[in-house]
Amino acid sequence: MVQQYQSPIRVYKHPFEMVMAAYEKRFPTCDMIPVFIGCEILNEQESEDKSTHVIERRCKLNVDAPRLLKRMVGFDYVYFVQKNSLNRKERTLNISAYNESFSSRVLVNECCQYTVHPDNPNWTCFEQTAKMEIKSFFGFESSVEKIAMKQYAANIKKGKEIIEHFLGELLKEGITHIPTWAEQNPHLNSSSNRTSLHSTSSNNDTTFSQTRSRNSSFSSTCAEVAATSGDRIVGGKEDKLDEEYIEHNLGILQPLEESKLIQLRKWLSDTHNGKIPRDEHILRFLRSRDFNMEKAREVLCQSLSWRKQHQIDKILDSWSSNDILTNYYLGGWHHHDLEGRPVYVLKLGKMDTKGLLKAVGQEGILRHVLYIMEEGLKKCREVSLERSKPTSEKETHISSWTCIVDLDGLNMRHLWRPGVQALLRLMEVIEANYPETMARLLIVRSPRVFPVLWALISPFIDEKTSTKFMMYTGTDYLGPGGLVDYIPAEFIPDFLGGSCQCNIADGEVVPKSMYRLDCEKGDGVSLWEETIYKTANVFKGAPHEVVVEVPDKDCVITWDFDSLKGDVMYTLFYSKKPMGPLEYEDLQCIVPGPSTAMGGNQVQTQNVQVIDKHMILGKDYSLVESSIVCREGESVQGSHVARHGGFYILQWKFHAPPAQTSSVVTDVIYQVTHNPKAKVIYYHEVLPSENFRGSMTSLESCQSAFSTLSHVTGSSITS
Repeated sequence: MVQQYQSPIRVYKHPFEMVMAAYEKRFPTCDMIPVFIGCEILNEQESEDKSTHVIERRCKLNVDAPRLLKRMVGFDYVYFVQKNSLNRKERTLNISAYNESFSSRVLVNECCQYTVHPDNPNWTCFEQTAKMEIKSFFGFESSVEKIAMKQYAANIKKGKEIIEHFLGELLKEGITHIPTWAEQNPHLNSSSNRTSLHSTSSNNDTTFSQTRSRNSSFSSTCAEVAATSGDRIVGGKEDKLDEEYIEHNLGILQPLEESKLIQLRKWLSDTHNGKIPRDEHILRFLRSRDFNMEKAREVLCQSLSWRKQHQIDKILDSWSSNDILTNYYLGGWHHHDLEGRPVYVLKLGKMDTKGLLKAVGQEGILRHVLYIMEEGLKKCREVSLERSKPTSEKETHISSWTCIVDLDGLNMRHLWRPGVQALLRLMEVIEANYPETMARLLIVRSPRVFPVLWALISPFIDEKTSTKFMMYTGTDYLGPGGLVDYIPAEFIPDFLGGSCQCNIADGEVVPKSMYRLDCEKGDGVSLWEETIYKTANVFKGAPHEVVVEVPDKDCVITWDFDSLKGDVMYTLFYSKKPMGPLEYEDLQCIVPGPSTAMGGNQVQTQNVQVIDKHMILGKDYSLVESSIVCREGESVQGSHVARHGGFYILQWKFHAPPAQTSSVVTDVIYQVTHNPKAKVIYYHEVLPSENFRGSMTSLESCQSAFSTLSHVTGSSITS
C-alpha cells in the first residue's frame, strides 16, 4: 500500500523572514499540535557568515491510534527525524522528515519547502509532498493507513493556521519587520546585489501594492478564461495550483481532495502532449468516484477519448438544432435556483418522444441533449465569472445546474420500447461523460405509470446520482419541502402554478410527414459519423500502416493518435516510390456495436500493411522518425517537416512487454487463449509549407483537434 500527498501552493502574505520566525515558535513544543510532545536536537551546523543553517531534530509524537493497536505493537509514541536546511541568502527553507519508529513496516517520507513568492518578494510560498508505504503491520495495514492519512490530513489543515497564529503573535509583540540576510550583510554582496536590494527596498510599498492588485485579480482572470474557452484548459503542462485559486474557482476542498486533484492533473500533463481538461472537469470525475484517483482516472480517460473521437468540444460552434427539435423538444433554460445555479425545465410528459425518434432518430436527439449539456457547463462558467466579482459575497464557484422534469401527460406511449432504449442510451452517455453536473433533479406531477418507467431505468442510474432525485406526486410540489425549497418563488414556472412565465411550448404531436424512413430501421447512423479520427486494430506481427503523399519538400506532416487498448510503437518511414494505396475508403467498414456511451456503431479501418517482409530498410525505404512507445491510455501528437517530396508511411506496431522464460507449451496455450492486439484512433494531415508558421509546439497545439488521453478498459469500444 502506497499513499501520496501533494499540497497546492499556500501563500503567506508576509515576508520570508517573518514566516521563518513564526515557524521557529513551533519548537520545542506547540500547544496547537497536541500530538507533538517534544523534540531533541541531534545535529546543528551554521556557516560562518550565517547564510546557511542546518538543524536535525528527533521529534516525539503521540499518535491518535486505538489503544488496542498500541498495546498489540507495544508503543505509545512514534519518533520522526526532521532535517531543516535554511538558506538565508537565497531565502529558502527545505524540510525533510522520515519516521524512525517501525520503519521496517511503515515508511513515511515528507518534504516541505518555503520560498519567496515569484511575483512578490514580501510574500512566502509553501509546498508539501509526502509518501507513505505500508509494508506490513500485523494484518492491520488498512486500519493503519486510514489512521495515518486521517491524522496527516488533520495536521495539514492546521499547518497554515498555526503559522498565521504565530505571525499574529509577532505583530502583537511589535515585530513588523525582520531584516533579510542581504540587509544584514551588505559587505558580502556585490555592487549589483546592493543596487538591486536598494531598489527593492525603496520601491517596497509600490511593488507590494502593484503585486497585491495583480494577485487580487488572478482568480477573476482565471474564471474569465474558464468562461470563454470551452471545457478544456488552454494552458500547458503547469501542474502547480494555488490554494487561493482552488478555493476561488473550484470551491472548498479537503487537503486530501486537493492532493488527488493535483496528482491526477499532473498525471494527465506528464502522459499527454496536448491540451488537458479544465480543473473543474477533472474535479467532477474525482467527485463522482469519491476521490479514488485510479477509478476517476479510468472513467475520465474513457470520457476524454469519447470527446476527442466525436469532437464534442466543437459542438457549441458546429451544431444547431433543426426546426423539428426546436418546435417539438420541450425543454429550455429558465432563470436560476436559490443557490444561483442555472435551471433547465423539461416537459417530458407532453413530449412526443416516439414522433421525435422517428423524425430525427436517436442520433439527432443525442446530439441535441449533448448540446444542452455543453451549454449548461458554459452557463455555469458564466455564472461563476459573474459571482467572482469583488462585489459578490456569495460562493463563487458554480459547477452544476438544477433540472425540473414535468411528467404531466406521461402515459403508456412513452413506454414504447425504442423510446425506452433511447432514454437508456442518453442516460448512459450522460452518466459516463457528465458526472456531477446535475445538482438535483426535481420530478413533478408524476402519474401512476411512472413507477413502471422508473423500474426500467433506475437500475442504470448510479447510486450517488439517484440521491439527487426529488420526486413529487399530485400538487404537493408547491408547498414546504417542494420547489420553493430549491427555486425562488418568483421563478417557479407558471404552468406549475408559479407566477413566472416560461416560454416552453405545451407540446404537439410530430406530424408523420416529418418522419424519416431510415429511422424506422433503428440506429442506422453512428454518433458523429463525420469524425476525423479513424479506428484501427494493431495485431501482434501485423502492424497498421498508412501511406501519406507529400507533394513538395518542407510540407509538414502532423499526427495525433491515442492508444485505446494495449501499447503500440509508432514509427515514420519514407519512400520515393508509392507503397500501396494512399486512401483506404474501400477498407473502412461500419462495425456493429452495442448502444453504449461511446456512441453505437464504430467506423473502423481494417488492418493494413504496405511494407512487405522482403523489403529492406535503407534500400526500399528509410527511417525518418525514430520509434516511440505509446502506452495504453496515452496520447501522442507530433509533426515532421518533410525534407523531400514523396511517400511517408505512418506505422503502428503492437508493443509487447519483455519476453519471459516459458515453455513451448505455455507459449502455445497463451497464443491460443489470448489475442494480442492493440487499438488506436488516429488522425493525420499534411500542411503546405506556406501554412507552416512558428514553432513545432505551436503547430502541434493549434492544428490538432482536442487532443486528450484515452484509456478505455470497458467493453464499450475495446470489443
